[in-house]
Formats: sequence, structure tokens, C-alpha cells
Amino acid sequence: MAKTQDYTKMMQDMMSAFPVDASAMQQAFKTSAALGEKMTKVALEAAEKSAEIQSKWTKDMIAKMGEMSKAKEEPAEYTKAVSDFASASAEMSAEHLAAFAEVAKKVQMETVELMLAAGKDFSEDATSAAKKATSGAAGAAKKTPL
Repeated sequence: MAKTQDYTKMMQDMMSAFPVDASAMQQAFKTSAALGEKMTKVALEAAEKSAEIQSKWTKDMIAKMGEMSKAKEEPAEYTKAVSDFASASAEMSAEHLAAFAEVAKKVQMETVELMLAAGKDFSEDATSAAKKATSGAAGAAKKTPL
């Protein structure tokens, strides 16, 4: 009877001939985790600042609405109050939207800086892993009898 070939043993032998350096994978994971942490920090800071801007805008708008809603003695004063509210509202909108734009600009700049730094780190990790793999494969190839 023909004996079936043990592929498990063959794969184990092949894998042991080409050892894998797990430290390269660990370093890549650490680099990726550090990038994730930094990106999360940027996002949370932006969310916090945006919430502060929105809260201030809401408080300012409520204060202006309170002034507008006060009882007036003359009908013309109501028209003036609505007109003042509309112009104040437009001015506040411009100010607060500019503040949101500054937050977005800061996030964009920080993100670009982080991505450039991460690209450099990942490139260094990949180069290091490739060098280790090449030297490991060359060593294993020398050990393998032909």
C-alpha cells in the first residue's frame, strides 16, 4: 500500500527553515497603536473645541433672543429689535464659523504631520523587517542541503 505523505511535517520543516522575526511585527503593531492614539487625541481635542464653540454660540444666541423678546412700548421698537437680532445673528454666525474653520485647519495640519511621521516610521519598520527577512532567508538557504 502506498503511504500518504505527511504534509504537516513537511510544512513544519519548511517553516522552521525560514524563521520569522516576530519583533518586526510587534514593532509595526506598536507603531500603528501609537499612531491610533495620536489620531484619537487630535480628534478628541477637535470635538472638545467644537463643543465649546457650539455652546458659546448657543448661549450668545439665547442672550440675543432674550433681548429681542422684551416688551416694547412702540411698535417700531419691535422692528428695530428684530433687525438688531438679525444683524447680531449674522455677525455671530460669521465669528463662530470662522472658529470652526480654525479647528478644522488645526486638525488638518496635525493629521498631515502625523501621517508624514507615521509614513516614515512604517517605512523604517518595513525596511528593518525586510533586511531581517532577507538575512534570515539567506541563512536558511545556506543551511538547506540540495
